[in-house]
Amino acid sequence: MHSYPSIDSQPDLSTLLAAMVDVAHAAGRGLLQDFSQGARLNSRAELVEALRKNEDRSGAALRGPLASLRPGAAWCDDVPLPAGESWVVDAVEGNVNHVHGRSGWAVSITLLRDARPVAAVVFQPLEALTWTAALGAGAWLNGKPIRPSSKSDIGIAIATTGQAEAGQANTYRDIGRSVTAMLHRALLVRMEVPSTFPMLAVASGQGDVFWQYAPSLPGVAAGWLVVTEAGGTVSRIDGSAWTAGSDDILVCAPLLHASAVAALGAHAVEELA
Repeated sequence: MHSYPSIDSQPDLSTLLAAMVDVAHAAGRGLLQDFSQGARLNSRAELVEALRKNEDRSGAALRGPLASLRPGAAWCDDVPLPAGESWVVDAVEGNVNHVHGRSGWAVSITLLRDARPVAAVVFQPLEALTWTAALGAGAWLNGKPIRPSSKSDIGIAIATTGQAEAGQANTYRDIGRSVTAMLHRALLVRMEVPSTFPMLAVASGQGDVFWQYAPSLPGVAAGWLVVTEAGGTVSRIDGSAWTAGSDDILVCAPLLHASAVAALGAHAVEELA
């Protein structure tokens, strides 16, 4: 059984978080050097190679420094998570955007303890945005506290969902039906990849609702902590508690949670009818 240095006090967490920011910034600078708005890919082989190159470069910049920060922590990207501490990292969150010369990519780092996040950093090099959160200490954007929207009317909400991975036929169906249900209720409904950015938008009040079927853990781990520490609500789509490995996720401004659960539950009821 591993013995971990204490991070039970806020000074300990603050020190760890600052070190995580340094690691994320270093990896992000490398990605920024390779970024070009003129990037164009013309074949699947070119796409796969560009994605691999990014993952390898950023991953190499992250693994060593993070291992030094928490020597006993495992490196995980899926459940089941081991007891104790785990790094859940997306070395290039939004990699497909990066290699196409688009915005919407970042370095995402989350430290979990016993399957719960305790510290998270998301760094967007292109926009120079650093999102951070620490358990029990709040969430920040470039050092300033963030809060979710205070909207209570889903009719004026900006709602976003994510895209499924290839081959998830049942998930495609759920996405389509849930988007239809939400179009009847929200002001604006969007689809966005990757998952992290609409979650951060909810945390900072620039978005109001995000839901996704079959989320990947690296895609939502950091956002999970940032949203909850900002004061937002994270659950499953049916409103029950969300845990790592849940089949779906719902992220909301707190006063919209009940309405979002009702809206997304409507398509399931209609399917059974």
